[in-house]
Amino acid sequence: MVQSAETPDLVNGYGYFRDEALALHPNYQPETVNTDGWDHTQSAWKTLFPGVAIILCFLHSVLAIQQRCRKTKTLWRKLTGRLWHVYKAPSKQHFTQRLRRLREWAQKTVKQPSILKRLLNLKGKSQQFQVAYDYPEGARTSNMLDRLMNYQDRLLYTMQYFHGSEAAARLYLRALVLIWNFHPYGKRTTATALERCSPFKDLNGFEYHDNWLRNLLIAGSMNGYRQ
Repeated sequence: MVQSAETPDLVNGYGYFRDEALALHPNYQPETVNTDGWDHTQSAWKTLFPGVAIILCFLHSVLAIQQRCRKTKTLWRKLTGRLWHVYKAPSKQHFTQRLRRLREWAQKTVKQPSILKRLLNLKGKSQQFQVAYDYPEGARTSNMLDRLMNYQDRLLYTMQYFHGSEAAARLYLRALVLIWNFHPYGKRTTATALERCSPFKDLNGFEYHDNWLRNLLIAGSMNGYRQ
């Protein structure tokens, strides 16, 4: 939780993650991080982890373009297909070729100025997208994080967001994350992967107890890494 979306406040916010990661692994250094196009987010990560490679999220650009053509379903489908065709390019060379062809097609076909501008602006982001090809195992989109943030936002909405002090709000968010890490997966997940039962087991490779609540209590019995 931060006071603003400016670099100094984001450094303070992401700093909690860095400090706790370093407490577990003193030499922790992420190789890549996938972010949206907000410059202050990227600056904050570079400040905290100077060696990290920033990969620009391609999905954010797709969604921004889709939002501007939802009333024209035919154009929406054509653009979506062409954008993901660019995304699936097997190499940097193929990526730039496909992006160039998309721009050429857009200049001839797309009449709406706001949509055309977004498409042409992709050229300026090309180098940031291509960083992903240097790190084949790096995330190219942030959709996995976006899903968790959407879940968090829905919970905050149902409680009418924050009340009281900043400290109380921070504790609520940490409690929310703690429950999420130990909650049992639903039947749709466990039906196709019997060995999976919770995010805790996915990350650690084991669980202390079959019951998710007892597993949480046992894992937290030392009251955190600071002990």
